[in-house]
Amino acid sequence: MYTAFVIRAGETDFDVEERIQGALDLPLNAHGRKQASQLVEELRTLKLETIFTSPSQPALATAEILSDALGVPLKELAGLTNMDQGLWQGMLMSDLRRKHPRVYKQWEEAPESVCAPAGESCGAAAERVEQALKKPMRRAKRFAVVVSEPLASLVACVLQGNDVERIPGPPTGHDLAGTVEVVDQAASDDTAVPATFDSTDLIGF
Repeated sequence: MYTAFVIRAGETDFDVEERIQGALDLPLNAHGRKQASQLVEELRTLKLETIFTSPSQPALATAEILSDALGVPLKELAGLTNMDQGLWQGMLMSDLRRKHPRVYKQWEEAPESVCAPAGESCGAAAERVEQALKKPMRRAKRFAVVVSEPLASLVACVLQGNDVERIPGPPTGHDLAGTVEVVDQAASDDTAVPATFDSTDLIGF
């Protein structure tokens, strides 16, 4: 059994601009780097064994900041690359809402059912996440996974053994960037309740 910490990658300019990032390789902005640095002291007491990360930015940059500061081994997993949003990548959310109102409404109400043109379905993404995390879930006892949304919510679902219905709808800015979610499978099934918190909420964890 394990305790996992799902860490959302820090902020990028696309988050601020409310653009669809998907699998694009984008650097952290100044605030995103600050978010990662602010997590260091709060995470230091958690005694992580390993940090697993997506090989693409901004997750990798976030993970490297944490790994270097904490002295925790870092391992890239190709299966943790963020969901490919196909032809929507780089598009403003406002443009998608204006040009495709029905699809946008479906994305709001049932995000797991929406697949961008030439993009990746939630089911396909969940399958590769399961494969990527199979060994960590079996062998590790206390680890972190650094990924971007919406894959971060898929990762949390997989770690909890749930389906993909909990993934978020259209991104509405950068409110989730730099947050951490705990999945405690080391507790009994009755008490393994995940908690989402930002860096300040981690104090005293």
